[in-house]
Amino acid sequence: MKLGKIAKKLGCELRGSKEVEISGVAGIEEAEEEDLTFVSNPKYLPKIESTRAGAIILSADSPATSTPTLISENPYLAFAQAIELFYQPPEPIPGIHPTASIADDVVMEGDYSIGANVVIGEGAQLGKNALLYPNVTIYPHAEIGDDLIAHSNSVIREYCKIGNRVILQNGAIVGADGFGFAPQTDGSYYKMAQSGIVVLEDDVEVGANSCIDRATVGETRIEKGTKIDNLVQIGHGSRVGQHTVLAGQVGLAGSTRVGNHVMLGGQVGTAGHITIGDRVLATAQTGVARSVEAGKVISGTPEMEAALWKRNTVLLRKLPELVRTVTRLKKEVDELRRKKGKKTR
Repeated sequence: MKLGKIAKKLGCELRGSKEVEISGVAGIEEAEEEDLTFVSNPKYLPKIESTRAGAIILSADSPATSTPTLISENPYLAFAQAIELFYQPPEPIPGIHPTASIADDVVMEGDYSIGANVVIGEGAQLGKNALLYPNVTIYPHAEIGDDLIAHSNSVIREYCKIGNRVILQNGAIVGADGFGFAPQTDGSYYKMAQSGIVVLEDDVEVGANSCIDRATVGETRIEKGTKIDNLVQIGHGSRVGQHTVLAGQVGLAGSTRVGNHVMLGGQVGTAGHITIGDRVLATAQTGVARSVEAGKVISGTPEMEAALWKRNTVLLRKLPELVRTVTRLKKEVDELRRKKGKKTR
């Protein structure tokens, strides 16, 4: 595809020849002569001149380069859109595979593609354009909106409610039982019925092998536009706000409240029954033991403001040296006291 055509499709300003032929996209270090690449992180700007890419997407304030350039206000977004110009996933096969098991009273609207060994239970409702890959299971009485994409081995449990344009990656489980057990006098545990549901609002995506537990009573809710990475655990009765991002291996204990536009890095864990305010950013492996005010940037375990955590980390690295210094000074003081004691006797 000619670079000039790509510029028009992406809405970018073109600097350089519009006749450059582009056949794919790649990262700046791997790109070859017919690849389109991008830079959005300033630390990669020095690689602009050494890249072999045929063209590069940059912001307007980036350094000038002899490589043909597409100027975008958001180079990362433009690159994401460029990927779609060159990669097309396999077209789904319309209709229902003969091995699928679908209850007689299931309601399905419009076009749909139901893969091999899909199971849909009694009373379930699917909106238009459902795309269910092989081995998807939908329990009875689930309610699902339009344009669901459910990849192989994903599960939607009974009575759960799914909005429009939801994507479930492979092995995602929506509505598994919450971790609810009542201790008994003999030391054993009584399993509490998990009678609540999970609600996924519009445009939510759930990553591979992530689990969103149903509430004991009431609901667990993921609000619109939120994106959940792989291997994330969301405990029963939790609520996650709009356009929030949960990276891999995040764990929310039961009844956690997470606000809008929050970003939780990989392996962030929270205690239960706390509230994380809007626009909070928690760096990787933060342990959140108490509620966090809106707009905070936090790190460490227990959580603290990121700037304080950085200072503490620097001091911690110096701790062995400080211990040696204190030990040496203590010996010197002890020796002076010993000598002084001899003189006074």
